[in-house]
Amino acid sequence: MNAPLHLPLVSVKDLSVEFHGSRHAKALSQVSFDLKAGEVLGLLGESGSGKSVTLRTLLKLHSPKTTRVSGQIQVDGIDVMALQGRPLDAYRGGIVSMVFQEAGLAFDPVYTIGQQITEVIRAHESISETAARSQALHMLERVQIPQAKRRFDAYPHELSGGMRQRAMIALALACKPKLLLADEPTTALDATVQIQILLLLRELQRETGMAVIFVTHDIGAAVEVADRIAVMYAGRIVEENSVAGMVHAARHPYSAGLLASTVSSENRGQPLRAIPGSPPNLADLPAGCSFAPRCAHASAQCHAESPTMVNSDNTRIACWHPLAQLPVTL
Repeated sequence: MNAPLHLPLVSVKDLSVEFHGSRHAKALSQVSFDLKAGEVLGLLGESGSGKSVTLRTLLKLHSPKTTRVSGQIQVDGIDVMALQGRPLDAYRGGIVSMVFQEAGLAFDPVYTIGQQITEVIRAHESISETAARSQALHMLERVQIPQAKRRFDAYPHELSGGMRQRAMIALALACKPKLLLADEPTTALDATVQIQILLLLRELQRETGMAVIFVTHDIGAAVEVADRIAVMYAGRIVEENSVAGMVHAARHPYSAGLLASTVSSENRGQPLRAIPGSPPNLADLPAGCSFAPRCAHASAQCHAESPTMVNSDNTRIACWHPLAQLPVTL
């Protein structure tokens, strides 16, 4: 099923996720966003803000025994919340794929890289093993793995971190998904390899026309890859804007704080302006705005009432006292 041309490829409405294990935690609260085909959305925020939970919920990876999910998820005209069994298997990998944060953990250590990519292709396409192997090898070449034929028969532990991450991207793109979920794909890599992977992802995205949701805590990486940025805090999207709009005129105090704490040539030799305090415990969220205890602009209303998301000057923002549109230097 394909979504009508006038509708977004991805539509998430009031998505909430609660975990019920030894402790109760509200991981996502009324998250909403749309994503057009061919667009890249960056999810930005500190650890624990709900970025990875959002991606895993889009793939229905959370155990229904310990997770309560509410809201609506539509991807390419498919009601994701209703998927089960074979339709869910076809959706994972065929419509939506994911590049995980740790490629070494995502691959099965007892099978070669080539075997695993070939298996994914054959699970979604009715082709022979020979054709699937040829297609898998082509994907390794496409993600610029040197000596791809040799790496095809290598086990995950025999590849460097950068090569494993490229192989993970090849695995995710093997069945030509319409949406790629990238969960901090450069976190465990050194700076040079990080840049290479970011440029590769952007090149492949433009070449294939797929949509991408890119999770990161690095504003520099988001600027390099994304068209729009959504800033998350304590399980909520607190601000969403274009990359230029976010970098030059962040309206939410948390967004501005993330930008101000980023290393740049402009603040060389000066101490970074770190955001005071730490993120709240998701099992015991404060009343009102979750960022209020760390916010210099918080009022009594902020501590008592949770702000609703509103559209303001091409920005979606949830804040009772948004900042004036003054330029922020990155």
